[in-house]
Amino acid sequence: MVSNVNATPVMGRRGLYWRSGACLVLLLGVGWLVRGHWPVVAHGAARLAGADQRWLLVAAVAAAGTWASSALAQQGAVTRRLPGGRLVAAQFAASAANHVLPAGLGAGAVNLRFLMRCGITAGRGASALAVKAASGAVVRLALIAVLAPACPGLLQIPHVSAVALLAVAAAAALGVVLLRVRVWPRCRGAVAVVAADIRALHARPVRAAALWGGSLAFAGLHALVLFAVTRAVGLPLPPARVALLYLAASGAAALLPTPGGLGSLDAALAFALTASGTPAAAAASAVLGYRLLTMWLPLLPGLLVLGLLVRRRAL
Repeated sequence: MVSNVNATPVMGRRGLYWRSGACLVLLLGVGWLVRGHWPVVAHGAARLAGADQRWLLVAAVAAAGTWASSALAQQGAVTRRLPGGRLVAAQFAASAANHVLPAGLGAGAVNLRFLMRCGITAGRGASALAVKAASGAVVRLALIAVLAPACPGLLQIPHVSAVALLAVAAAAALGVVLLRVRVWPRCRGAVAVVAADIRALHARPVRAAALWGGSLAFAGLHALVLFAVTRAVGLPLPPARVALLYLAASGAAALLPTPGGLGSLDAALAFALTASGTPAAAAASAVLGYRLLTMWLPLLPGLLVLGLLVRRRAL
């Protein structure tokens, strides 16, 4: 019994070490790419320094609104009323923690601790986080489906051979069988809890509106930040095009989970902008401005708020 109790923390630490090592390798790769393209990055930074201040102000306000929209979605994911001020502060702190730990572990841990401090059990808190994440994914897919016809040719599906499609189908079928045989019996209870919470939330229109409205506002405000930055650096891209590029790039970056999307999201955004015909230097300045407003500038204040919440036992 003792060995089984002690095995879980060890495996957890090993998993964290592997994730941290993978993130370090990816960040070193990004650093190597930046060094190889330093003239483009430097020119982009110089262009950002002379950007239109009015559009940068719009981008900054939109970036601040992302924390309020995240708080709205989190409130919509639980039936219990949460303290508004502490909820927004927790989202601000969670975004900073998410930039320190990989794959969303920081934000998830902060939000779970906050919900538990509000009297919600750990199981219900984890269910609320799952509901919020699922609604965010559904909203992003729906936005892509709506915006793609408005921007024909922007998202091109690569040609895939029949053999590759058969291989993917066979792998998917095998994965479904394995999940059903090995994973489903263990996760059936958790899935039932999440389903029950979803039904309870949608029985209350106010909570459902907060969940879906907050998720929609979160994605829309991030797209607005990128759009405002592109206008600030003199890129006359249509709003729908910028929003679709952001959604596609952020979805691709999620396949390489790093702290706050560091490296993966930057590369995906730069690639999406340049692939759409944006000059490399202008794309670099837009990505730098977006990341500056959504990651680097709020990082230290977010960590300070996180420490204050922990000190006051709000987390």
